[in-house]
Amino acid sequence: MMMTTTTMSNPSLEADSSELSLGDHHIDFVEETEKATSVPVTATTPISIPAMLCDEKLLEEINAIPDKMGFKIGDVAEILGIKQYVLRYWETEFEVLRPKKASNNQRMYTRKDVENALLIRKLLHRDRFSIEGARNAMKELKAHVRKEKDMTQVYHKLEGINEAVEDLILDIRRVRQIFK
Repeated sequence: MMMTTTTMSNPSLEADSSELSLGDHHIDFVEETEKATSVPVTATTPISIPAMLCDEKLLEEINAIPDKMGFKIGDVAEILGIKQYVLRYWETEFEVLRPKKASNNQRMYTRKDVENALLIRKLLHRDRFSIEGARNAMKELKAHVRKEKDMTQVYHKLEGINEAVEDLILDIRRVRQIFK
């Protein structure tokens, strides 16, 4: 039996429109299996891939990403098990994969870039999407994440209004008590 539990943390209110903002909502994954001897797969830090796209293998790959500030193209290619030229090609095909360049013009990938590259590899290799199909899936995902972010912002605003109304009700009750 496999159970996935998701919990939402406070979303970042700023998003760069040029990159897929998968990190807007962090989802903590907890995988449980029936095997008593195996250790459950868990994310060591909140990961930024939506639950609908994750599978057990992707979670394991994400957990295997070293805890570093930045990754060179060779490091990322090794993590993904692909050639560097494939990664450079993906950069031309997917908006979400745009690593920053250092002063020496060397690509520097963030952890989020590596997660996105793992997701792209999953869509292309395991899910058998074409480049265009994977690109469209990533665009749909971006729109879905943006919509979720908007809904979360509305929810937080409503929570704030609800708290203000409750405070106002308490103030009215206090004033009533004074005039009784």
